[in-house]
Amino acid sequence: MDHEHAHRHLRRTDPRMSALIGQSRRYNLVPATSVRPFDALAESIVYQQLNGKAAASIWNRVRALYPKRKRLDPAKVLATPDETLRAAGLSRAKIAAIKDLAAKTIDGTVPSGRALLRMSDDEIVARLTTVRGIGRWTVEMLLLFDLGRPDVWPVDDYGVRKGFAKTFGKRKLPTPKQLMKIGEKWRPYRSVAAWYFWRALDDDH
Repeated sequence: MDHEHAHRHLRRTDPRMSALIGQSRRYNLVPATSVRPFDALAESIVYQQLNGKAAASIWNRVRALYPKRKRLDPAKVLATPDETLRAAGLSRAKIAAIKDLAAKTIDGTVPSGRALLRMSDDEIVARLTTVRGIGRWTVEMLLLFDLGRPDVWPVDDYGVRKGFAKTFGKRKLPTPKQLMKIGEKWRPYRSVAAWYFWRALDDDH
């Protein structure tokens, strides 16, 4: 993706968008050359509904169950007793989700990192949302941050909706349906637009 072109395109759509871009930390995500879907999704399951600090300490405890391994092995995770994972701080629902993710990684439902890089955004969403506990938003975060895809538009994300409302002086947050329509003008760089709406909520941009 040509970042300069993306910024020019977004700036042209509205002076308020242009001002936001001008005062924010720049979008700097690049397409991934490799990704480990199992590790990335297991981590995102751990982080669901928790604040970052609490989630990070649980994730570190889970990782510590498999010492000397840079990457998680789905077969080893599947073989780990639930009680061991409970002791690391995971809820029963999250254990079930991570084990389903492990099983679906082993059987090929969750594509390999290499296969993922060749798939379209919609194909990736369709495949990964078959895993228990993984919804569209989680996959969109993977597409946006881990894969660096340029045109992801997470309309259910509270921060994107709030950042849009703040930037454009709206008292009410747009509904996901409204935001889907509004986002058309930012194609094919809706990931970049989402990034700046998150930045609109940063104290220092």
